[in-house]
Amino acid sequence: MKQYKVGIFGVGRGMRLATDFMKLNCDIVAICDFHEERREKAAKSLNGTAAVYDNFDAFIEHDMDIVVLANYFHEHAPYAIECFKRGIHVYSECISNGTMAEGVELIRAYEKSNSIYMLAENYPMMQFNREMKRIVDTGTLGKILYAEGEYNHPGDPMDIAFKKEYNYYPEHWRNFLPRTYYITHSLGPVMRATGATPKRVTAFATFAPVTGAVPSASYGGDRAALVMTQNDDGSVFRITGCAAFGAHHNAYRICGTEGQIENLRGMDGKVMLRYNDWSKPEGANETTLYNPGWNDKDEAIIMSSGHGGGDYLTARLFIEALEAGKEPEHPYDIYSAINMSSVAILSHRSMLEGGMPYDIPDFHLEESRAAYENDRQTPFYGTDGSKPNIPCCSQTDYAPTEEQMKLFREMVMDE
Repeated sequence: MKQYKVGIFGVGRGMRLATDFMKLNCDIVAICDFHEERREKAAKSLNGTAAVYDNFDAFIEHDMDIVVLANYFHEHAPYAIECFKRGIHVYSECISNGTMAEGVELIRAYEKSNSIYMLAENYPMMQFNREMKRIVDTGTLGKILYAEGEYNHPGDPMDIAFKKEYNYYPEHWRNFLPRTYYITHSLGPVMRATGATPKRVTAFATFAPVTGAVPSASYGGDRAALVMTQNDDGSVFRITGCAAFGAHHNAYRICGTEGQIENLRGMDGKVMLRYNDWSKPEGANETTLYNPGWNDKDEAIIMSSGHGGGDYLTARLFIEALEAGKEPEHPYDIYSAINMSSVAILSHRSMLEGGMPYDIPDFHLEESRAAYENDRQTPFYGTDGSKPNIPCCSQTDYAPTEEQMKLFREMVMDE
């Protein structure tokens, strides 16, 4: 296996990913971050072996085979495009594009390049999600009709340490994140397990903002967005973005004409496989509860990796794609990545419009690209200081209270 030269753009999340690439015989040759303290900490962890940059323009000129894009959630597309221009392979965290126009620009630039692109979505590689795909692939569930994906991540509103690390100034993207946008952890696993691609979307929100004397700069008062997609194979998905109801869980369910499989909330990775008595495979039980095994040559490494082993397995899949000289499988390829971003963006618009359905464009087609090439609606502040031009919340006039903002500045920003 070739020893690839890897650059990390955004060292907060990026250095966690770097450890998995190093396990895959890659060399971290350069890091870049605007945040001085984090940049210095990352450089020290690499024992001074990597070049250190505080701006992307200088960083991208470094000799690299791969760039890991772990910068702000919604800002990957412009940097991926610069990588494509130089023939650098791209491993991109979270959504691929923050606006529909960026999706058009991203795919046009990619098709002119010889780079390989992969969405660094790790949840499909969690143990129970790998098992669900394995069972679907046996065909014993019959034709897949329906799937659910829930990424539910409530947080303590008084967790000051979290806020200091993850949304530490008022205009930070997390303070303007619509509930539909952080979609790949819920959508990616069911797309991978079923092979389906969303073609139409509708969504509704549950509005329940944090109240009282808590430090908050968040303009998102919704706790969840419930998203429904109609897919290219006729199936339907019900998914969340990043929800915040009840207790923390990651829950997935795949249902076919002959059976179903799901992981059980709060059961530490246990799955339940069920068939009807008249359609169960020979020798199978109607209901089986079990903890799946990894059945993988790298099990020890997997178990030491983040996100339930998903970080290492996703990085390994990327390196395997590079070694084979071909695009990664669905839903990690760039067309699937832009499809997921389109679901994120257009389901939010559906939510703002009372559930109005939106067709998901097929960016293989130039006519679909042309329809969105000037669509720059965004709920986020731009790096140039430009303000959001679409609300981030279903209650479009929602804002944190003066007291909450005051406490945020005092307790999070230490003003």
